[in-house]
Amino acid sequence: MAHSIKIISEKCVGCQMCAKACPFGAICMIERPDHPKELMLADIDLNKCTYCGACNQVCKFNAIELTKDAPVTSVDKNLYRGVWVYAEQRHGVIHRVSYELLNKGKHLAKELGTTLSAILIGDNIKAKAQGLINRGADKVYVCDDPLFLEFQEESYSTIFFQLIEQEKPEIILIGATDIGRSFAPRVAAKVKTGLTADCISLEIDHNTRNLKQTRPAFGGNIMATIVTPEHRPQMSTVRHRVFKEAKVQEGVTGEIVDFKLDIKTIINRTKFLEFVKDESSSIDISDADIVVAGGRGVGSVEGFKLLKELADLLGGALGASRAAVDSGWIPYSHQIGQTGKTVSPKVYIACGISGQIQHIVGVNADIIVAINKDFSCHMMQIATYALEGDIYEIVPNIIREIKSCKCN
Repeated sequence: MAHSIKIISEKCVGCQMCAKACPFGAICMIERPDHPKELMLADIDLNKCTYCGACNQVCKFNAIELTKDAPVTSVDKNLYRGVWVYAEQRHGVIHRVSYELLNKGKHLAKELGTTLSAILIGDNIKAKAQGLINRGADKVYVCDDPLFLEFQEESYSTIFFQLIEQEKPEIILIGATDIGRSFAPRVAAKVKTGLTADCISLEIDHNTRNLKQTRPAFGGNIMATIVTPEHRPQMSTVRHRVFKEAKVQEGVTGEIVDFKLDIKTIINRTKFLEFVKDESSSIDISDADIVVAGGRGVGSVEGFKLLKELADLLGGALGASRAAVDSGWIPYSHQIGQTGKTVSPKVYIACGISGQIQHIVGVNADIIVAINKDFSCHMMQIATYALEGDIYEIVPNIIREIKSCKCN
């Protein structure tokens, strides 16, 4: 929908109720010496306004006019060409999901007969562009400015929007990471297109050039395939470890484009204070070959210390179910499942995890070892090896055996 909003100055009495009601800080009071009563009247910043209508609802004087026009018509899809991958980076390190998306993006671009581009946003980041070309990108758009030293949703989404408006890509792929899940919806809203989140499969409908985006739905009980038939670009966030990484090919050439930034249009309503690194694990669970995970059955913070000892001995990472994270026993960065991370280890050891579908959709392991008192639970049924019993009896015995083997 295309919306408009304005203050009717003749009716505004400067009561400030609208400013207090606005959840986005889009309304302030300004001096209006031209007003007959010389009042401080409301003024709306359209760059911040989301047209939610909260101000309109609280105004007792009908001084705010909010209109909702007819739905925006579909775009001319012939103007949009090219597959884009957002090359997520933090502190100069490219996230591995970007290489996975370049691999899939290359296949999609080939099917559509178009080019694959990577979007790189950061400060002093241009040196990373060639690495993306070596992974398959035909072109890399570089947005390099001190403003982008640290990730902030508003600045990143605004510059991405400017680039989309200028270049008009057909498909945009973004990793379903904390960063991707944070700013992709903002970009989609600015462009007025759809966004399919947490995709696990991407295919092309050759008759329509529509991207068939498949993701778990209804708690993972079904797989839904979604298309964006009328609007462009088609946007998806994609889970880590769903696709294989693009291989490095040295000596390939591609185009590196320095995107000219319109810094004046970028407004940050938040201030970056400090980056606090999670020191609770030395290995990212998304990249680990062995994952030891705990659920509600672990029962305490102390229980996770026991599991961490096992994970460290095996050279693996520590994971958790949502129930354990919600209980405060372990940080969110360890959460596996529909609302957490996807893991693809060679061995997955599930301790006290019942195996709800919301957790299982995040596990793609070669071997699953389940330890649980309840042999009838789903995790025990799907496990490669199921150990029935108390984790506080079984896990310490495993730890002792491992230590004994290492000593010998």
